[in-house]
Amino acid sequence: MDVQKIAAFTNGSEGGNPAGVALCNTFPPAEDMQRTAAEVGFSETAFAVPEGASWRVRYFAPELEVPFCGHATIALGAALASRYGAGIYPLLLNHVEISVEGKMDGDLASAVLQSPKTSSSPAPAELVDAALRLFSLTAHDLDQRIAPAIANAGENHLVLALRTRDHLREMAYDFTSGKELMLGQGLCTITLLYAEHDQLLHVRNPFASGGVYEDAATGAAAAALAGLLRDIAWPHHGHVDIHQGDDMGVPSRLHVEISPIPGESIRVSGTARYMN
Repeated sequence: MDVQKIAAFTNGSEGGNPAGVALCNTFPPAEDMQRTAAEVGFSETAFAVPEGASWRVRYFAPELEVPFCGHATIALGAALASRYGAGIYPLLLNHVEISVEGKMDGDLASAVLQSPKTSSSPAPAELVDAALRLFSLTAHDLDQRIAPAIANAGENHLVLALRTRDHLREMAYDFTSGKELMLGQGLCTITLLYAEHDQLLHVRNPFASGGVYEDAATGAAAAALAGLLRDIAWPHHGHVDIHQGDDMGVPSRLHVEISPIPGESIRVSGTARYMN
């Protein structure tokens, strides 16, 4: 199986979150896709097959299938643009239809995904307490402007906003405990963020549920976070920029466009580069 290795949401020609992309005529058995994703070792690998005028897509982390992955979708947009030319490609996921637009610009690709619809709700107090213990934080460390919440754009993410950049920079947690918490609570990731200003957010995304300590760029979580910002009337003025991966040494950049309509899809864009 030919798996392309593409870093998505790059900072120019550096950084970005690596994803695998396999363009297939038909899907291999699920156990083969799962094994391939584990062998590739990236946080997600996207498998795509043509279906009418669309592409049917499944995403696998090293340890499980996930319903939606943003950075792998951006990588898929780059792969489709490289092979078939610039355009908007409709995508059929397991439970929803989305799209990705891709085009090549020299050695880099640019891509824009249109996320699933969004929703958010306050996080249960017991979940917040467990997450604070996991990261050795206290309630005093939280930025009260963005209350702890469950944000969804295809899957659930716990969002915790921190008062200082240092709290974000010093993030650490026990992987086994984090995995148990995320899987037990149905969380794809936990989003930790620091708002430098209204339209610039620094983010880290532990992804123990999928067998990965931390994701360098997380488009699905970015879309969910943007939906939450819209729901709480955060002064985003229609868009925010997310800086992620800096504390891992792999700077990644996500641009997020937020429509004013509650629950509507979010546009997440970035650049991508081939790794092989």
